[in-house]
Amino acid sequence: MRREQLVEGLSRDILAYVMHGSFPEQQIVEELRPDGVDGRFDDYESLIRLHFVLRPDVVSFVEDLPKRLRSIRTETENVSKTSRGQVDGRINWNRTIQARYSQNPNDRSLFVCESRSEDYDIDENVVLKRLLALIHETLADCAALFEREYDWVTDRWRENLELVDVLRNIVERNVHVTRIREPAEYEPTDRMLQRAENSRSEIYREAARLLRTYRRSLAAEEDAIAELLEQTAVTPDDEETLLELYVLFRYVSAIESLDEGSFTIRTIESGSQEIARLEHDSRELLLYHDSSARGRGLSFLPEEFERPREELSRAGVVQREAQSVAETYFQDRELRRSTGRPDVIVLEIREESRREYLVTEVKNSTNFDTVRSGIKETLEYLAFLRQDGDLVFDDDRPFGSGWNGVLVVQDLDGEETAGLAEQESIRILQASEVEQRLIRVLEEVL
Repeated sequence: MRREQLVEGLSRDILAYVMHGSFPEQQIVEELRPDGVDGRFDDYESLIRLHFVLRPDVVSFVEDLPKRLRSIRTETENVSKTSRGQVDGRINWNRTIQARYSQNPNDRSLFVCESRSEDYDIDENVVLKRLLALIHETLADCAALFEREYDWVTDRWRENLELVDVLRNIVERNVHVTRIREPAEYEPTDRMLQRAENSRSEIYREAARLLRTYRRSLAAEEDAIAELLEQTAVTPDDEETLLELYVLFRYVSAIESLDEGSFTIRTIESGSQEIARLEHDSRELLLYHDSSARGRGLSFLPEEFERPREELSRAGVVQREAQSVAETYFQDRELRRSTGRPDVIVLEIREESRREYLVTEVKNSTNFDTVRSGIKETLEYLAFLRQDGDLVFDDDRPFGSGWNGVLVVQDLDGEETAGLAEQESIRILQASEVEQRLIRVLEEVL
């Protein structure tokens, strides 16, 4: 499944679920936030700001600022001023005579003078000021990040760190920019943006375009979200992240479509372990991602960590001893005693207290060895899945019914593979099959 297809599908999902409040915004932010970014970028708006300043066209705009500011527009107006004993500007004799006559005809020290004044507070400049403030404040929040060797940092910023200082000096000291008033909270208005877009000056047209782009992303317009995701190459496993999120949303969509849409998704409050909760009558399904299921008592602890030493195989003794050595040596680390963590867990709870589980692993690969490794990991998750410390599946069925585990891999073009009914122990889905075949898997589990 091509990256473009993943991005297109995710854009629709984020718009449909996250921005409408039924899916936790924080889950998406954590997946798309670059490594090393601190808590100042822990919400959707902050994430949009961060990626906005990383855009190449924003960097280019800042690079061209020093020369473009020379053409900044102002409006000139005549200002009349009454003074005594001094002349400031051109004397308006008609108004001077009128003023003297109305106040004191014998006062020859009174003059009404006119001078020309430049007004910087035109609509186009308010647009420019808002954009500069947005870039400047965001760069201030992440200035330290640009000095580190993170791959996701735009090379042009890292190679031109003095550009950050240039922008700071412009915002704080430039004689033209400092004379522009601070925009009100609701500014620039659409009328102001339209005037800037129709300006003959490129600096205003470009400022309006960039602000429009930023606002569209904030408003979660589908094409704007797609553009954000397309530019989010923030970690080496970025493609894996996109595929995981795609599969996550396919679960929500598939569950909602069961029983002719009788399942309803509930809004998840901050602090909940689950990232989605779907309900129908007495049946409730909880969807977890990454390690979020720990708070519900779910774990994947291999048996060598609970059996007496004399009952372990030599390989089991080695694994448990390796864990013990590591825990002793790294005294300030909490080392995980598990097979790892699956990428998606669907938990169903029935009214009669029966619980059923569907565990999913995602491998964004077509490599045979990687797929085989994914099969092994998925089987391990099922075999060692525990609820409150107790194994979920009995020894006679360590992998459940054969439908309790799913491995999602990239499309294996040209590879002859078995259908769902012919597969054993777990079900393997290629990325482009997930949307259609996941419903069948869910029906078997439910």
